[in-house]
Amino acid sequence: MKNDLLFDFIVDKSTKTVFVKKEFDADLELVWDAFTTKEILDQWWAPKPYTSKTKVMDFRVGGRRFFAMVTPEGQERWLLQKYTSISPKTNFKYFNAFADADENPELPGSDWDYNFTEQNGTTTVIITIYNESLERMERQIENGFKQGFTATLNYLDELLTTLSKK
Repeated sequence: MKNDLLFDFIVDKSTKTVFVKKEFDADLELVWDAFTTKEILDQWWAPKPYTSKTKVMDFRVGGRRFFAMVTPEGQERWLLQKYTSISPKTNFKYFNAFADADENPELPGSDWDYNFTEQNGTTTVIITIYNESLERMERQIENGFKQGFTATLNYLDELLTTLSKK
């Protein structure tokens, strides 16, 4: 595992946007699958000690992922992601919002844009998160989004190392 991999997390309040750039010591296909496959997503898409539980995963334009982040005590916080664009192995986009257990979104939400590139076995993922509301974005940052998302991406690093060895 490389120790000098890039990780940037930038908050731009003027554009209501968060920019994340992360390098992974894994090939593009594996990293893409980690972001787009239910079975792999549920292994890492929540900061420890939370877990991820996907109820619906339909990775296609117009499809959705409906999942919960689950506390160790079993409390569920549901999220709804609606896929708006997919270019295999290079980019996908979705609208993201917290939701209730019946998939009713709590608006406003945010638009997520993922871009994937690979060079010499290192895959770079650039994530742009545009928030409809500056207030919502600031609240998310204050509630630990940066720490939680950083921990989650580091958890993915560990998982990719394990999956690469298989």
